[in-house]
Amino acid sequence: MLYNWLYPLHTEFSFLNVFRYQSFRIIYAAVTAFLIAFILAPWLIRKLQEIKLGQQVRDDGPKRHLAKSGTPTMGGLLILFAVVLSTLLWADITKPYVWLVLAAMVGFGAIGFVDDYLKFIKRQSKGLSAGQKFAAQVTIALAIAVTLYFLPGYTTKLSVPFFKNFTPDLGWFYIVFAVLVIVGSSNAVNLTDGLDGLAIGPVMITALAYTIVAYVAGHRLMSDYLLIPHIENAGEIAVFTAAILGSSLGFLWFNTYPASVFMGDVGSLPLGAALGTVAVISKHELLLLLVGGVFVIEAVSVIFQVLSFKSRGKRIFLMAPIHHHFEMKGWEEPKVVVRLWIIAILLALLSLSTLKLR
Repeated sequence: MLYNWLYPLHTEFSFLNVFRYQSFRIIYAAVTAFLIAFILAPWLIRKLQEIKLGQQVRDDGPKRHLAKSGTPTMGGLLILFAVVLSTLLWADITKPYVWLVLAAMVGFGAIGFVDDYLKFIKRQSKGLSAGQKFAAQVTIALAIAVTLYFLPGYTTKLSVPFFKNFTPDLGWFYIVFAVLVIVGSSNAVNLTDGLDGLAIGPVMITALAYTIVAYVAGHRLMSDYLLIPHIENAGEIAVFTAAILGSSLGFLWFNTYPASVFMGDVGSLPLGAALGTVAVISKHELLLLLVGGVFVIEAVSVIFQVLSFKSRGKRIFLMAPIHHHFEMKGWEEPKVVVRLWIIAILLALLSLSTLKLR
């Protein structure tokens, strides 16, 4: 809104010309989101404590997690508010891509809110049923995918990392593919959110990587030089991903071990969906498998564990997702978190190298 309100006045006040630069707005979107999250977090934590909205811990999990029971949850509301407000302030809200990523954030946030609220009401670790949650996720993702499909100029071709001349066109099947990316990303982040600071770290790293990807994809000269698809106005979603980065940093201050607040499903589901939507819009859908590799590892560990137990009656891991496996092997929680962060950073660097290696 600041861009739409203030930039038209640059002819009278030359200093307002700075709003035309996406790089300026990207930086201040991150700073604004950080300040919102950091300043409001203590107030939100107190309110959550007052209403006794605490985490319900699984009784079949690592015993050390029982101490976390009662820790305020639904802190993801803070991330949602910071991201949405910062994006509205600094992005060009006349661009449809901005509203699509916000729709993903708010829509999946609503699913997470209902899920967390039901857990609070029932006083147990399960809220919505898997079927209810999945149906709601698919509905929202489908609406986003169909909207994208019919946007003028949007292509259904895939950009494959390392292969500049291989761009398969999925046609109408791209709608199904986009839904899989968005819903899969949402659930993968949700599965990763099991230790203090574990999910929010890779979220920040992935958001930073896609801030660069979206900015480059929206820049005609840069995208042509790197031989990646040019997406008109994609740079505006870099403002959104920068807001995710900033709000996540502010939240991490209170979510780091030992956590004062958890994000809950109201945080993890929309963050994953938002990153998936950004990957789809920026035409770097497959890159998400690499840059979000930690989320993929966590999700795949659960899938393999379930398949193995149902088919052979045996478990592959001591406990899934895989971060619990390492805990059961005796690793301290901070060690698991930091090592997975290191993997996330390395995967992000490798992912960014694919912009040139093609």
